[in-house]
Amino acid sequence: MSETVTNLYGGSPLNRLSWLRQSQAFLNRVIVLPETRFLLFNNGQPLSVTSKDSPKPSLFVNTNDIKVLLGPEPYFGQGQNPGEPCTGDDDDSDEHSGRHSPTKACRHLHARIVFLGIDEGQAGGNGAPYSALPLAEFKDPDVAFQKLKGTPYFAMDVAELGYSEDELRSIFESSLSKDGRTFTWAEPRSLMTSLGHFEAAVFASARSLVDWNFRNKFCPGCGSPTYSMWGGWKVACSTLLPWADNKGKSACPSGKGLQNYTHPRTDAVVIMIAIDETGDKVLLGRGRRFPGKFYSALAGFIEPGESFEDAVQREMWEEAGVRVWNVRYHSGQPWPYPANLMVGFYARADSSKPIRVDLDNELADARWFTKDEVRAVLNHRTGTTFGKSDYKRMNEIVEGKKLEDRSASDSSNAAARAFTPSEDGKAAANGQQPPKDSEPPFRLPPSSAIAGVLIRDWVEGKIGFFDQQPSARSPNL
Repeated sequence: MSETVTNLYGGSPLNRLSWLRQSQAFLNRVIVLPETRFLLFNNGQPLSVTSKDSPKPSLFVNTNDIKVLLGPEPYFGQGQNPGEPCTGDDDDSDEHSGRHSPTKACRHLHARIVFLGIDEGQAGGNGAPYSALPLAEFKDPDVAFQKLKGTPYFAMDVAELGYSEDELRSIFESSLSKDGRTFTWAEPRSLMTSLGHFEAAVFASARSLVDWNFRNKFCPGCGSPTYSMWGGWKVACSTLLPWADNKGKSACPSGKGLQNYTHPRTDAVVIMIAIDETGDKVLLGRGRRFPGKFYSALAGFIEPGESFEDAVQREMWEEAGVRVWNVRYHSGQPWPYPANLMVGFYARADSSKPIRVDLDNELADARWFTKDEVRAVLNHRTGTTFGKSDYKRMNEIVEGKKLEDRSASDSSNAAARAFTPSEDGKAAANGQQPPKDSEPPFRLPPSSAIAGVLIRDWVEGKIGFFDQQPSARSPNL
């Protein structure tokens, strides 16, 4: 592939201004601007807001809408008690200079807040540069803010606050409903189908970062509680705070060096399709947690000591018993559930060899599909749908709330029924729309997921192998 592919959740338009995250003067100023927008979450579910003027959902509210949830000012650079600023902090010091203040842009009171960046409109796109706001300029914030243009974005998860659902509803009714807006906590993956690339890209950063903050509440060096610094991009041990009572405690080892044992996570996952030597067949699998007849690309986490290509070969073998070669990169996709980078590949394999799903037992089934079979499902009106109920069922299975112990014969019968030739499948393969109440023979992921992009690009001839003969097979196992 020669062009750059930007999948949903990628292509963030924000100028992240990472060097200003440690400036409490900057953060405290931009968070209260009238144009500032917040993304709110409740245990990872985003707040979705609609208005009487626009039925399209929005993820964004302004600071005044949710100010009661933020706690007392200052929001960053907090002192020991609520409402007190920290003192004696050199706000423009360089993190790499060896001077580390435990109160720099700290937020140890109330729920953690994440600064995501500033949307500068066309800046950063089409060759236009981002604005440059050096940290040193904030010695005189009035001068620096004259150069600041755009919309700042922040995020927070209200689950940290301990409110009941009724209390949250009352808060939002008083701030949002009075303006004719309605709100709900939405299932994010189904919500993304109704949002654009801008909202999805900002959401991806926001959800991954609030999740990281939510999960890292205790210091891995000594077990003490942690607190937030640098606009939600750093956590530090509470024993480092100047007013901490550390009598009888050993010094936390995080007090040396960067004072930071954990950084915002991005876990790499390879996701891939195998294409046979004729180019007419693709290997897809049905995960045990997937609902019904849903088939997709195979995927797995990168393990220590692996390249991406190694992981593709290993995962194909472990999940389907298939050896692959000619591993080719397609594109990547941030996947904020909670913090993955899906790295897409395609590879060659021999479709005459047997498939095995009994090695690691992660798949309920795997099989080869022809282009006509896949095209029929892509053309079907419900062939790539994955609704709220499907996501709910999948989440319940992942969380262990509803584990169905199906026998092997039940699974085999279900798979057999899924691939019984049907009239609607034949109609779709011939370019005709099947009856409205018909079901596709199986389902595929939508194009909002990189798996769907990989499959569709293969059907449409956008990816392939350019050598006439397969290269030497040299799997790493």
